[in-house]
Amino acid sequence: MLRDFAAIDFETANRMPTSVCSVGLVVVRDGKITDKRYSLIRPVPNYYNYWNTRVHGLRYEDTCEADEFPEVWERLTPLIGQLPLVAHNSPFDEGCLKAVHRYFELYYPDYQFYCTCRASRRILGHRLPNHQLQTVAAFCGYDLKEHHHALADAEACAQIALTIL
Repeated sequence: MLRDFAAIDFETANRMPTSVCSVGLVVVRDGKITDKRYSLIRPVPNYYNYWNTRVHGLRYEDTCEADEFPEVWERLTPLIGQLPLVAHNSPFDEGCLKAVHRYFELYYPDYQFYCTCRASRRILGHRLPNHQLQTVAAFCGYDLKEHHHALADAEACAQIALTIL
């Protein structure tokens, strides 16, 4: 059972994986949430696609004065340390994380990722109508009221991980 990890979620401004515009991080130690962080990020490139804004509600005006990724990540890395990262549909979040590390020429410590979406498919199978975050979260007892807010999604992911991983 996974008892120590950091659940992470990114939202993006456009189709580019470097365009992270917000991050939610939930740190779990010994099976209990010990820290939660949320931050807006000035995306690269700094423009918003209509469809992305429609999903998460963030716009250029929300992040034009925000810190860029390196400043935000510098505040989060001490919380993560050597913990594995957990995300729902981890290829997306891991892809974004690798892309911004490459873009800003930052050292990437080869984080270990676990995917709650894949785990849900494997463990819960046909018991659920789908394996979307809100569906799996509800099955695991978490009411995801603010879907696509990075912190709410990271909290839902943490609850899923604590329940099924």
